[in-house]
Amino acid sequence: MKLVFKGKSGYGVMSGYGGTSAPGKNSPSKKHRHYRHTASRLTNTMDLRTMTQSLVTLAEDNMAFFSSQGPGETARRLWDVFAGIREQALGLEPPLGHLLGKAHLFDLDAETPANGFRSLVHTARCCLAHLLHKSRYVAANRRSIFFRTSHNLAELEAYLAALTQLRALAYYAQRLLDTNQPGRLFFEGDERLIADFLREYVTLHKGCFYGRCLGFQFTPAIRPFLQTISIGLVSFGEHYKRNETGLGVTASSLFTSGRFAIDPELRGAEFERITQNLDVHFWKAFWNITEIEVLSDSKELSSLVKSEGPRSLELRPRPQQAPRSRSLVVHIHGGGFVAQTSKSHEPYLKSWAQELGAPILSIDYSLAPEAPFPRALEECFYAYCWAVKHCALLGSTGERICLAGDSAGGNLCFTVSLRAAAYGVRVPDGIMAAYPATMLQSTASPSRLLSLMDPLLPLSVLSKCVSAYAGGETEDHSDSDQKALGMMGLVRRDTALLLRDLRLNASSWLNSFLELSKHKAHTNLVPVVEPMRRSVSEAALAQPEGPLGTDSLKSLTLHDLSLEGSSETSENPELSLSAETLASSTPSDVNFLLQSEGTVEGAKAQEEMSTKDRSRGVGAAFPEGFHPRRSSQGATRMPLYSSPIAKNPFMSPLLAPDSMLQSLPPVHIVACALDPMLDDSVMFARRLRSLGQPVTLRVVEDLPHGFLSLAALCRETRQAAALCVERIRLILAPPDPRAAAAPV
Repeated sequence: MKLVFKGKSGYGVMSGYGGTSAPGKNSPSKKHRHYRHTASRLTNTMDLRTMTQSLVTLAEDNMAFFSSQGPGETARRLWDVFAGIREQALGLEPPLGHLLGKAHLFDLDAETPANGFRSLVHTARCCLAHLLHKSRYVAANRRSIFFRTSHNLAELEAYLAALTQLRALAYYAQRLLDTNQPGRLFFEGDERLIADFLREYVTLHKGCFYGRCLGFQFTPAIRPFLQTISIGLVSFGEHYKRNETGLGVTASSLFTSGRFAIDPELRGAEFERITQNLDVHFWKAFWNITEIEVLSDSKELSSLVKSEGPRSLELRPRPQQAPRSRSLVVHIHGGGFVAQTSKSHEPYLKSWAQELGAPILSIDYSLAPEAPFPRALEECFYAYCWAVKHCALLGSTGERICLAGDSAGGNLCFTVSLRAAAYGVRVPDGIMAAYPATMLQSTASPSRLLSLMDPLLPLSVLSKCVSAYAGGETEDHSDSDQKALGMMGLVRRDTALLLRDLRLNASSWLNSFLELSKHKAHTNLVPVVEPMRRSVSEAALAQPEGPLGTDSLKSLTLHDLSLEGSSETSENPELSLSAETLASSTPSDVNFLLQSEGTVEGAKAQEEMSTKDRSRGVGAAFPEGFHPRRSSQGATRMPLYSSPIAKNPFMSPLLAPDSMLQSLPPVHIVACALDPMLDDSVMFARRLRSLGQPVTLRVVEDLPHGFLSLAALCRETRQAAALCVERIRLILAPPDPRAAAAPV
């Protein structure tokens, strides 16, 4: 598939807009699509100053008209909304201009202009463009007898609320820009200040982004899907409240709930309540419900379950065997470490296997909170080792091996490679990571601010998933929680706890199988901790500065592990560093994003900055007289995932020391410009680039996090998925010997 890329102001990314609608009689749906495409074109063709001035002029014209329409309530509300649009647009322009003027300092390079600051400016411009188009429509049709006053008023009020909240985010981003070190996207400084910042941020009103404005920042083809998902989510929330935790719930009954479909404001308020207050078990159940229904409707699976007698699995040769592929792709699925399986990702994996002509092994790993860190890493590492040793059983010669994953799976691709290098196992020939999570520590960044409006990855949901993966989910349930679960819910929970205990025992056995002999000899020197914590590999933290040669690592397999490991680790007693030991380290020991504070001047400057920030307070980010809308849903049940284990390099690879990152193979990252995790990709690519590691970063625009699961939805998602295949093909294609022999 030939990919056509087109540059756009603020992005060096893939084009995400369709053409104009076909000529002909305009139906309501065509008019709606035309409206959305017109707003998108305004975003692309007008600069910020021109857009703001045009919007202010139209707002003042509409204010003058409706002020002359008498003392009616509707006319007064229309005047108020245009006055608010004028005020917020004028107030938003200065911080956006300031952010845009500094955004280039945070790009990977001139060919990849993408980071959270640019994305926030682009999102605000999208909202301004929608308001500009709607204001033009009102000015042109306000005298018509067919003018739908109530509908247009509701649209304007919704986008005004969104613009107000975007102005607050712009001030927050400006605060990050002024506080962080040059070139650093993640919030650095006093951990108390970070906690205060996040607590202040999560109190902002979010419902306006989940109602009429749902997905306004994405390509128009994505928005109907997001509306369907939001309707299903709030409907499932009602079932959850009525103790119907999955019983009798079907996807068709969820995604067609009437009252949430016809009332955007009600849907937005309920969506906000759910995202703020329901725990990770709810999200795990919702994300898995479509997969469960697919499995339950499978005739083949039903016949297998109903059949009687013993069954066994055999590897039978095909009647006509094709030659083995020279390549192998090991895939690790996403799902926030808490949900989904390989079945969820099977549709695009099938097309990948056909396009690449290579077998794909997708790993189903245990999920949090029943199996917290490092269980997923252990299982994926073991499966990778098995695949390296048994390529022939998978239909491959294993000459070229690629690790591929999305979101949480991208995180595991990096950490599996780091662990393979630490143990002397062959590292893959390359990694393709789609929108990966590389920083799981509690912090803020400009792209994280986008989670306020992201319907697929709200900050509260992200924090609950990370907290579950870090082992922060408690097992104590109050009586009210037990009542909410219901009888069948309690049975499911108890079964999950039993399975978790079995998995932990298996994890302990797996660790004893993989641990090196000399590593075992030193375990008695370390304080006893729970098996799942002890089993995480910290070998790379103590390895020499010089990375191991890539060629020697590629020649190693699991068969060589015991021999090579015993010789390498016998001289290194620090191999048995536990997660508990790492947790007791100071932040400077593990936060490798921070600049060196060895000098007295550096330490004083850092302390003065933290003191100054605490004295100013988080609210000082807003100018006098500006008050963003606050959430009416009460206190947010959002764990600030500040567990020290989140600083573990095998959990947050962005925090890994240079010696570990230098052991990684070539990395190809495909990120989303409007993804709250964008800064994870940008900063990780910048770290690898600074170390001289081969890395590429491609950023697709106007698509949400998780676009691979939406590959069949529209042209834009198909193009983005094809880009991922192209990156994998670069890894699997053998290097050209003529290029290697050519003079530099």
